[in-house]
Amino acid sequence: MKYMLLMYADESKVPQNPEEYQVAAEAAGILVSNIGLSSVASATMVRFRDGKSLITDGPFAETHERLGGYFLLDCQDLDEAIRWAEKIPTAQYGSIEVRPV
Repeated sequence: MKYMLLMYADESKVPQNPEEYQVAAEAAGILVSNIGLSSVASATMVRFRDGKSLITDGPFAETHERLGGYFLLDCQDLDEAIRWAEKIPTAQYGSIEVRPV
């Protein structure tokens, strides 16, 4: 089953490249996809309400933790996905959201 591991953290603390984790996930044969996102300052939020578009430049959330990227893994079950989420460096200072795909 595929699981999306979403990485949230304070952008000032995020390592730029979690290569060791990526290499380990590839070696285990579970990595489907991963990508890091640009700073939330470059984000654009699109909402469509009452027939009109509302476009807002980011940042748009009142929180210190931002979505910084994801890993899409093909794990046997949720327990395996959680074990892999615990290994992501971001988990040491941010949070990892695990969702079935």
